[in-house]
Amino acid sequence: MFLIGLTGGIASGKSTVARRWVEHGAIEIDADQLARDVVAPGTKGLSEIASTFGPTILNSDGSLDRAKLGAIIFNDEVKRLALNAIVHPLVQEKTKELLNALPSDAIAIYNVPLLVEAKVDYDFDLVVTVEAPEEEQVNRLTTIRGLAKEDALARIRSQAKPVERAAAADIILNSNQDINLLLKDADELWRVIEKKASEKIYG
Repeated sequence: MFLIGLTGGIASGKSTVARRWVEHGAIEIDADQLARDVVAPGTKGLSEIASTFGPTILNSDGSLDRAKLGAIIFNDEVKRLALNAIVHPLVQEKTKELLNALPSDAIAIYNVPLLVEAKVDYDFDLVVTVEAPEEEQVNRLTTIRGLAKEDALARIRSQAKPVERAAAADIILNSNQDINLLLKDADELWRVIEKKASEKIYG
C-alpha cells in the first residue's frame, strides 16, 4: 500500500484535492467523517462528551449539538483539548482498522485536517498540505459556509499554523488560485504519486 497523509487548514481546498485523487483511483479515509461517526448516538465517544461537557451539549433526540459544541471549543483551548482527548484516540483506532482492511496495492489518502495537532504518526509515504491565505479561508467560510467572520477566524486560528503544517509536509499545494489550476497541480502530483506507488508496491 502507498499511504498519503493529506492535510491543510479549514477551507483550504484539501477536500477538492482528495476528491480529484479518488477520481484517479485512490481510496480516501476521511478523518472528519470518522470524527462524526465515533460520536454518533449510542457511541462511547458521545457518552464521554456528554459526561465532560454536560447533557445540554445534546439535542433533544440524543445527538450531538455540533453548533453548540463548536461555539464552546473554538474559543476555549482547554475545552478544545479535552474534546480532542476524547475524539482523537477513537478516530485513530478506527483509521487503523480501515487501513488494515485495504488491499496491498491500494493508493490510500488519509484526509486529516489535524495531522499536526493530533500528532498523527502513521508510516506515510508522502505528506501533502493544501494551503490558502487566511483572508481566502475567511472568504470561503463566510460566503460558502455562512459563518460570521469572527467564527471563521476562531476556527482557523484554533488549528495549527501553516508553517507548522509545512514543516510536517513533503509537498505544499497552493489553493489560492483558480480551482482549475489547483486541479491541474493535483493531477501533476498524482502522476508522481502513481510512479512512486508503483515502485514501492511492485518494485
